[in-house]
Amino acid sequence: MSETAPVSAHISDDDEVAPVVTPEVAPEVTPEVVPEAAPEVAPEAEAAPEVAPEVAPEEISDPVYTPPAEESAEESVESDKAVSEEDEDIAEEVAAPTVAPVEEPVEVVAEEDKDEEMAEPEEVVEAVEPDQDEEMAVSDDEDIAEEVPAEVVAPVQETRKTVKAPAMVVPAKPASLLKKEARAAELASKTAASSKKLATLKAARRKEIVKKTAKYYKQYEAADKEEVRLAREAKANGNYYVPAEARLAFVVRLRGVNNIPPKPRKIMKLMRLRQINNGVFVKLNKASKEMLRIAEPYITFGYPNLKTVRELIYKRGFGKVNGQRVAINDNTVIEQALGKYGIVCIEDLIHEIFTVGPHFKQANNFLWHFKLSCAKGGLRKINNHFVEGGDFGNREHFINNIVRRMN
Repeated sequence: MSETAPVSAHISDDDEVAPVVTPEVAPEVTPEVVPEAAPEVAPEAEAAPEVAPEVAPEEISDPVYTPPAEESAEESVESDKAVSEEDEDIAEEVAAPTVAPVEEPVEVVAEEDKDEEMAEPEEVVEAVEPDQDEEMAVSDDEDIAEEVPAEVVAPVQETRKTVKAPAMVVPAKPASLLKKEARAAELASKTAASSKKLATLKAARRKEIVKKTAKYYKQYEAADKEEVRLAREAKANGNYYVPAEARLAFVVRLRGVNNIPPKPRKIMKLMRLRQINNGVFVKLNKASKEMLRIAEPYITFGYPNLKTVRELIYKRGFGKVNGQRVAINDNTVIEQALGKYGIVCIEDLIHEIFTVGPHFKQANNFLWHFKLSCAKGGLRKINNHFVEGGDFGNREHFINNIVRRMN
């Protein structure tokens, strides 16, 4: 008993609360209790293991501290008050970190899976400071484990219903196809507008061309009637009517390239008569007449009428555009080449050629040389003059017959 007095004195000198609450008291009590039993059990070697389990687990785990008998009643009351006050402080400190985190995981769990929701309270329990009493922490863990699932699980189900992501809407057509259709629609609208405008212009121009053509035909008809009137008037007066000299000739090459002198060869080259059965319109003047006279044995020519000119241009007419032979299948071909001369349609071209107008040179140069076929029924004899029963030379108005057979 003399050995226990210093222990109590030592405990009273230290802090009064620390040995009561914290688990650190256990190491201080165990070394003192065990040595008391050690000398008594030492002689019996086999009983030593039986003493240790009787003292250590139960006495150490007991959190209640029994004050020594020497303490007075006042000191015991004061120590009990201090212990109760410290317990309340610890309860407040434990409640603050345990309750507050419970509210935060509710918002987080709404976005996580159910397994993580159930694991959240365990993490909250582990967040308690290790310095606190283990038994207090265990009791708090049990309370939290009972309270948290009831408060947390229900809001999770509600949030899943409200936060449920909508199903992805797949468009009926991809964006690239929609853009392509938009471009096609825009282009079609522009094309339709331009084509409509072009059709309106063509309709207006066509009316002008029809009026101009009617005007030309009236002129041709008036000229023919005038010729007939003058011939009848001369005959009535006992005279002879001599018509005006022709100003237009149509020339056709009859011979090949063999045995042709240089001058006729050069003249036919200037007239663009490079092959057999090629034909061209020629404006008759002194120079052209001399050229036709020199090359007369290798060509035949005459004075075409309106019908022959129109048939040649309509059937065998080709234009020369940028040095290329282009078919005259649209008035735009003529307008692009001769529009600056006032020749915008094929009737203008025929009128300019037949009447040998002021722009005959440009109009005739625009026309590609006519490539005629062999005369239907054949020729009589190309080595003789026409007046001798042959084929070459001047045929005057009989040129229309051979052109119709060759066209």
